[in-house]
Amino acid sequence: MIKFENVTATYTEKVGIFNLSFHIPKGELVFLMGPTGAGKSTVLKTIYKDISISGGELFINGEDVAKIRRRHIPNFRRKIGMVFQDYRLIPDRTVFENIALPLQIEGESKKFIRDKVEEIMQKVDLEKRRSNYPSQLSGGEKQRVSIARALVKKPLVILADEPTGNLDPNVSDEILDLLEIATDSGAAVLMSTHNFPLIQPRKKRFIELNEGRLLNS
Repeated sequence: MIKFENVTATYTEKVGIFNLSFHIPKGELVFLMGPTGAGKSTVLKTIYKDISISGGELFINGEDVAKIRRRHIPNFRRKIGMVFQDYRLIPDRTVFENIALPLQIEGESKKFIRDKVEEIMQKVDLEKRRSNYPSQLSGGEKQRVSIARALVKKPLVILADEPTGNLDPNVSDEILDLLEIATDSGAAVLMSTHNFPLIQPRKKRFIELNEGRLLNS
C-alpha cells in the first residue's frame, strides 16, 4: 500500500530524508520512530504530497506519487486520512459536523453522511458528544473526533502525526486501539511517535529514523 524505494526529500542539504526504503501493506499498523528532527514528519508530508521527492520512487496503492499532477492532488488526498497532534478541529462546528466534513467535501448525500457519521461515532464512543463543540471536549475526546474524521471516508492510508503527544498514558492507549480499528477495513496506518514505552507493548513493526536516515524497519 505504501512503498518507499530509495526516497530522498530535502529542505536543505542536510535536513530531510535520505535514501529511505520500506513497505507497509494494507491492513497493517506501523510506527515511525525517532527523536525530534529525525525526519518523521517529512515522511508523512511526502506521502501526503506536501513535499516533493528529489530522488527515488514513492507508491501509494500502486500509484507513482511523483507523477501526480498538481490539479489531481486534491483527489489523491481523498484516499488519505490525517490525524494531527493538535487535532485541527473547526471550533464553530459540532462533533458531528467536524466528522461529517470530509464526506460533505466529496458531495455525498445527507442520508449517506448521517449514516456514516453515526456509525463511526459509535465506534469511537462519541454518540453522547455529537452536539458538543471542540472547546467542550477533553484532549482525548478531541483526538477521537480527529480519528473519526479520518476514518469516516474509509481511506486507503491513515497518517497519524504524534497523535498521543498531548495525552496521558491511559488515553494514549485508547487512541492506539482506535488506530488499530482502521486496519480492520484494510487501511495501512503509519503513526509517528518518539514514545517507545507507549508502543512497545503493542509488539508492532516500527521504522526507526535518525537524521533523516533509516536505522531499522
